[in-house]
Amino acid sequence: MKRRSLSQLGETEMEVLHQVWAMGEASVADVHDRMLDYRSVAYTTVMTVMKKLAQKGFLNCDTTRSRYLYTPARAPAQVRQELVQDLLDKVFHGSAAALVQTLVRGDSLTVEDTAVIRKMLTRMAAEEEKDA
Repeated sequence: MKRRSLSQLGETEMEVLHQVWAMGEASVADVHDRMLDYRSVAYTTVMTVMKKLAQKGFLNCDTTRSRYLYTPARAPAQVRQELVQDLLDKVFHGSAAALVQTLVRGDSLTVEDTAVIRKMLTRMAAEEEKDA
């Protein structure tokens, strides 16, 4: 039986994608240099990951210049939405309520997080009432 990942992006892929989002446009060397600030990673690893991200449609690659430059193909919000939807479908059988319940019951939410979520839900409910 083939093993399926919970996410379409691995940890290093996500890390590289965050670097490109932060820079807007980056070469392999640019991303590699930034990653070396906090962990040891081979240049060829970064190059391979960036090529795979381009193949998967997360990065665009401009090969017309002397060095390849990568830009985001999707906005961070779009990627987050896709990844959360994948998690929701695979782990929670599509139930957003189950996901939120898991977050709320866990130790990961701070008092501030809870307050922000309450405000968002209140605002969303008010917007729905206004649109109805």
